[in-house]
Amino acid sequence: MFWPGMGDPTKRKKMLRFLAISVVVGVVVVLISTMAISQVKAQDPLYHKCINGLDIQYHVSATLDVQVDGKKWIRPIDTSTDIPKDCERSMVFLDDGTIRGEWTKPYSFEVGQFLWMSGFPLRDMDETKSKIYVNEVESPDFIHTIVQGGVHYKAEFATKNAGAPTFTPPPKS
Repeated sequence: MFWPGMGDPTKRKKMLRFLAISVVVGVVVVLISTMAISQVKAQDPLYHKCINGLDIQYHVSATLDVQVDGKKWIRPIDTSTDIPKDCERSMVFLDDGTIRGEWTKPYSFEVGQFLWMSGFPLRDMDETKSKIYVNEVESPDFIHTIVQGGVHYKAEFATKNAGAPTFTPPPKS
């Protein structure tokens, strides 16, 4: 069977040359884009696992109380499992509700970033019924509220199925 462009020896040579050039161009594009993305990520504290050895110039610390359907939310995952013990993170959400962000230059840390880093299931929440409060005043920016030092944040979330009837059978007596 003849493949298109492979029957005539002159066409075959042109086709193979075209394919070789296409492969080289594809590899170069992938390498350049990978290097560019890694440079962008190097400037972003969301992608930095450790800040040890960096010249930290910016610190912000606040408290964040997260409630889901009126109950205090307990983080289901430990975000430090894949990080070495001597590693200091750029963003920390402690069990006592303290959030802390540190970086080499001023950075606009958002409440939603701390929730994301701690494994909060935002997709399971009804955003129309959920609110973020800054010192007891509702924020219009919701999860994009910028974290400021010494401020108390309170996040009240409602699950998408809050109040819906459950279809589980009653417990046996």
